[in-house]
Amino acid sequence: MKGPGFERIHRNGDRRGWLSGAPPPWWVKVLPVVLLIIVGIVSLVTPSPLDIGFLLGAIPPLAVLSYGPAATATLGLLVVGLQHTRVFHLDRPGSTDLLTISFVAVLSVFVSYVRSHRDAQLNVERTVAEAAQNALVPPLREQVGPVHCAGLYRAAQRGTLVGGDFFDVREGPTGVRAVMGDVQGHGLSAVSTVASLLGAFREAVLDQPDLPSVASRLDRRLLVDSRNCRLAELFATAVLLEFSPDARTVRIIACGSPAPVLLHDGKATELEVPSGTPLGIGLSEGGTYDEVVRTLEGGDRLFLASDGIWEARNASGAFYPLIDRLPRFADDEPAETTERVWEDLLSFCGSVRDDATMLLLTPEPRGDP
Repeated sequence: MKGPGFERIHRNGDRRGWLSGAPPPWWVKVLPVVLLIIVGIVSLVTPSPLDIGFLLGAIPPLAVLSYGPAATATLGLLVVGLQHTRVFHLDRPGSTDLLTISFVAVLSVFVSYVRSHRDAQLNVERTVAEAAQNALVPPLREQVGPVHCAGLYRAAQRGTLVGGDFFDVREGPTGVRAVMGDVQGHGLSAVSTVASLLGAFREAVLDQPDLPSVASRLDRRLLVDSRNCRLAELFATAVLLEFSPDARTVRIIACGSPAPVLLHDGKATELEVPSGTPLGIGLSEGGTYDEVVRTLEGGDRLFLASDGIWEARNASGAFYPLIDRLPRFADDEPAETTERVWEDLLSFCGSVRDDATMLLLTPEPRGDP
């Protein structure tokens, strides 16, 4: 969600650039060695001296991108040795050329040392950050009570697992409750709000008697948090569900969020759920949420998607036709369904710049109807 208007689950993938600490592509690793071999072979098979010795000067700097100090130093020594070996007759370099290449090689070893230490520190920091984000939004369990779960999350901010979207599925005294929401903003700036809402939801699952009470708890959490927030309007949209213990009925309320889509007999239907006020406005105490109760049959699935999917557009400005596309994935395994919807979304839109989240809930009715 952006502004006052309204992409492991946790299959976020590693989308970091290789210059920021991720492993470089394979061709970058082999390039210095290949260049060294090519220069050596060409100089050997050519009877007269060639003016290609300057190419050797590029090998130590290229090695910095992929290798540590020891390997960079080895390549530097090979370059200097190649220049000194008469059998290669590399245009008989002068002392100035040799000193220049030697200096570049020594400098490259130093740069490689600094880069290696920086990458080691980045890896530690990244590991800590990912552990913290996974603690905040742990991997979704495949089954919670009688409900099978599958989700997919793509954060808009590259290199993060958490953004402005959130969801969770928990079992409580009255059944299985699920939430999907979207807080104001996205990326790391929204993480603290996501943390507050998820904490409030997990507590409310245990002690609140119904969904409007859960929504009221989340609404109050945002109101308290916004008192010391620079943003005058801190709010979130969400949809809340509660499955009965036998998974034969589901209760749904929407807090300014799109309603779930029911997948039944190969058809996709957006459920009619009145949209109440977003969370954080302070109106939940007045009972502004109309609860919808739906009877479920075997094989029914509930598909929830964030605004990043509902509002995704292609280059011509056309919205992604989620309702029309979902039936073609209805018979897939739940985890495959979310992945295929994501791939289809990308093929339609090219790219998605907002947080994009999907949650597929498959209840397994128990007992006699």
